Parts: sequence; structure tokens; C-alpha cells
Amino acid sequence: MPMLMSIEGKQQQQHRCKMNNSIGRMARQLMAHAGSNKSGGSKMRLLLLCSLSVSFSLFLLFLATRSLSSSQHPPLSPLPGKGYTVVINTWKRNDLLKKSVAHYATCAGVDAIHVVWSEPDLPQSSLIDSLKKVVRSKSKGNREIEIKFDVNHEDSLNNRFKEMRDLRTDAIYSIDDDVITPCSSLEFAYTVWNSAPSSMVGFVPRMHWLRDPTETCMEEQYIYGGWWSVWWSGTYSMVLSKAAFFHKQYLAIYTNQMLPSIRDYITKNRNCEDIAMSFLVANVTGSPPIWVEGKIHEIGSTGISSLGGHSARRSKCVNDFAALYGTMPLVPTSVKAVDSRSTWFW
Repeated sequence: MPMLMSIEGKQQQQHRCKMNNSIGRMARQLMAHAGSNKSGGSKMRLLLLCSLSVSFSLFLLFLATRSLSSSQHPPLSPLPGKGYTVVINTWKRNDLLKKSVAHYATCAGVDAIHVVWSEPDLPQSSLIDSLKKVVRSKSKGNREIEIKFDVNHEDSLNNRFKEMRDLRTDAIYSIDDDVITPCSSLEFAYTVWNSAPSSMVGFVPRMHWLRDPTETCMEEQYIYGGWWSVWWSGTYSMVLSKAAFFHKQYLAIYTNQMLPSIRDYITKNRNCEDIAMSFLVANVTGSPPIWVEGKIHEIGSTGISSLGGHSARRSKCVNDFAALYGTMPLVPTSVKAVDSRSTWFW
């Protein structure tokens, strides 16, 4: 997404040019000195060392000033579309839920917050009232953010993708109750989603790898690759729904059109609903997801991913889902969306 250079950006460019000219002058002086006095090797090395030291100091100063200025960028405005609905999946962590709701109520593009509730007991009225009060106090301007509990009587991870008929926005931001996405990153990801609304757009990439065919003792064809494999290869084929945008139509497809055997599998194994959604979107679009560069903060300490054997179970899900689909719909890619306003190398 092209952006015009701001006045601040022009000033930084002028500063960089001055720094480069200064370094260039010192280098030319050193070369002239070397040509006129070949016997002054010691002095030459000393001057060269000083020059490199000054250059490095100027470079660090420039990076520091750029970092300071980039942290002061205003949020992307205006936000296209009608905003988005934050769908928070929670389970017996009311303290984290309160922190999460309080944070997302401050983000400019949020139209509504839906809490997916699958606990055996109904949410207490005191919890509902306190969250409504927090949303009113945190909302900026004249916005009226709707907060609603979507109560489910069955305990299933499929509930986070159950169809919602009363949504006012097309965009869904799916998030876990223990994950905080800074508003600036969230707003940038929303603009990316608006450019490709049929895609999943998120912050947590993962990859499926084809197993080495020489490993004949292994029955599984694919291996689930975690963050380190993505970091090492720069390749991914999924973005996890713990922090991702997608179109509300996928809730209806997941609930009404996806293979019931996949939903049964997820209920039984209590895992891999996020992989199932990645399979679904890839199968519909034939395209890869979009990874947005940005930091998310995990404020919880426990979860399914912390259990032993997590990667093996995820690999089994990938293989079982591929078998149920009769094909591998996931599409690998190396594309990453980066907010160039706050990035030095891009």
C-alpha cells in the first residue's frame, strides 16, 4: 500500500543525506592523505579507525531518531469499511477476559465485541455489567461499541466459529482471551484484510511440511511446522485464528457446509479448530493466507499449546484433515505485509 512521504520523512531523508555526505568527505580525505603520504601507515590506520567509529556512531544516532519518530506515528485513519467485530474465545479466565475487553474497546476500528462463552454455568450478571461499564468508559469519541455474550450449552472448540447472524460488520477479528494485539497493529492488519477480504489475515503464521519420502517407517505425509520453522524458512501456509481477520461468511460455511466429521473430530480431540479454519478458507479460495508483521502479547500462562506432544498432535490433525478433504488445500507462501511507516528495512 503506497504512502506519501511526510514532512517528517523528508527531514529524515535530508538527515541521512547529510550523514552520508559527511562520511564521504572523511573517506575522500583519508584517500588523499594515503596518496600523499604512503609512509604514514600508522597514522592512516588511526584515522581510518576514527572514521569508522564516527560513522558507526552517526548510524546509531540515526536509527535511534528514526525509532523515536516511528513510535509517534498516528493510527491509520480513516479506517475503510464499517469496522470489525472482535470475537474473543474465553474459558474460565475472567481476569484475562476483562483485560482483553478493556484493551480492544480502545481500538478505533472496533464496532462490536462478542464473547464466545462455552462454560457450563451462565456468565454472571456482575461480569456482564462490569464489562459493559468498561466498554463505555474505554470507548473513544461518540462510538457505541456493542458487547455481547454468545452463550453455548455444549463445550466444544467449534463454538468459536459458530455462525453469528446479528453481526453488523463483514470483518471478524478472532482472538483468544489471553492475547493482546496493539491497536496500531490491529488497524494496519484491518487495512490489509480490506485489500483481500476473502483471505485470512493474521499475526501467527504456521507451515505444513511434506515429510521426507525416504522415511518409509512414517505413515504421516505432512509435518506441522511451528514458529521456528517459519522463521528459518520464511514460508508459511496458515495463520492461526488466535489472532486473525477473516470474513463473516466463513462462520456460516464452517457451521453449515464444512464436513461434519471435521467438527466431530475437533470436539473429540479438543484441538485443531484453527487448523480446520485454515483448511476451510484455503479450500474455498485456493489462495494462501496473509501474514502481517506485528507483535502480539500473550498475557496468559497456560493453554493447549503448552502441553507435551503438542506438535505431534497438530501434525496428526493436518494429515487427518487432508485425508478427509481428499487433497491438501493449504497453499504455501513467503509474502508478508509490513507497515513501512515504522520499518527501517522493507
